Amino acid sequence: MSPTTFAWLVLALPLAGSIFIGVNYKWLSHRTAGWIASSAVGLAFIATVLATIGVQNRPEDSRQLTSVLWNYAVTGDVDVQVGILVDPLSLLMMLVVTGVGSLIHIYATAYMASDKGYNRFFAYLNFFIFSMLMLVMAGDFVFLIIGWALVGAASYLLISFWYRRTSATRAGIKAFVINVLGDVGLVLGTYFVFQGTGTLDLLQTFSEVDKVFAVNEGSLVAGCLLLLVGAFAKSAQVPLHTWLPDAMEGPTPVSALIHAATMVTAGVYLIGRLHPLFERAPIAADIGAVIGCATLFIAATIALTQTDLKRVIAYSTMSQIGYMIMAVCAGAYAAGFFHLITHAFFKAMLFL
Repeated sequence: MSPTTFAWLVLALPLAGSIFIGVNYKWLSHRTAGWIASSAVGLAFIATVLATIGVQNRPEDSRQLTSVLWNYAVTGDVDVQVGILVDPLSLLMMLVVTGVGSLIHIYATAYMASDKGYNRFFAYLNFFIFSMLMLVMAGDFVFLIIGWALVGAASYLLISFWYRRTSATRAGIKAFVINVLGDVGLVLGTYFVFQGTGTLDLLQTFSEVDKVFAVNEGSLVAGCLLLLVGAFAKSAQVPLHTWLPDAMEGPTPVSALIHAATMVTAGVYLIGRLHPLFERAPIAADIGAVIGCATLFIAATIALTQTDLKRVIAYSTMSQIGYMIMAVCAGAYAAGFFHLITHAFFKAMLFL
């Protein structure tokens, strides 16, 4: 099997698990639902490892693989395809999402054992993993935006999981609203980029950006700043950071998975994925680095005043993401993503 075939399998398994548990939640026993969800993500991790091996065995200049399932919309100059991009960056994120995700799923089978909404919880958890994988594997801007929005919806469902608590529903709504602000920024930023390059395909955009945009051209800088709004909302950077401490109202496995290992690193991934755009608009990259630097200091000092342990760890997460944002905006991609991986493990362990 080719790496792209394994990648499609990675995407399909959590979606199938979520749908199956969601449809049959009334008849499934707690133990069965938990292990179906955990197995789906565990098998996705194995498929990711096999895809990674397949890509690493290829020559270095041919490690960007694309696969298109079908043409979603072809009209005028717009050609939107249901496709994925499999390269070392997407595989890195897939390994983190499925690897840490599978461990947290297994932990949650025992942690949530006495909860009445057990089956619903695992349907949501699998849906979140699918949404995050869709975000990191998207081959064009349209499916990147769809994955981005689905991650926000899944986080709302999980943060508000204990919906009988007013504080939980308020925290979920707050997270959802701020994430939607980020979605708007992402869509508008994409429009500015598309207006110049005439394509929504990521690889084609990267090949065109140097030809159609001058360095620090106004429309490109505006587009990159709007893309940063999307990244900052998802990654809880100043001033769009207030949702993250409140999101601790969700169950602890949710805090570990979404607010330490995966969702909050989506902004770091976005900047790294779109690095050709930011390198062509260094003003936008500099602004991103400054805000990341400000966030890491502000969040760390706020953490010193907290008395609730989960909120302390939440502000610590904001601070660490600030380091990552600063690194990738400054062009230190290896350092930023190395810290992303280590943070996913040590912060998830702190929550659990």
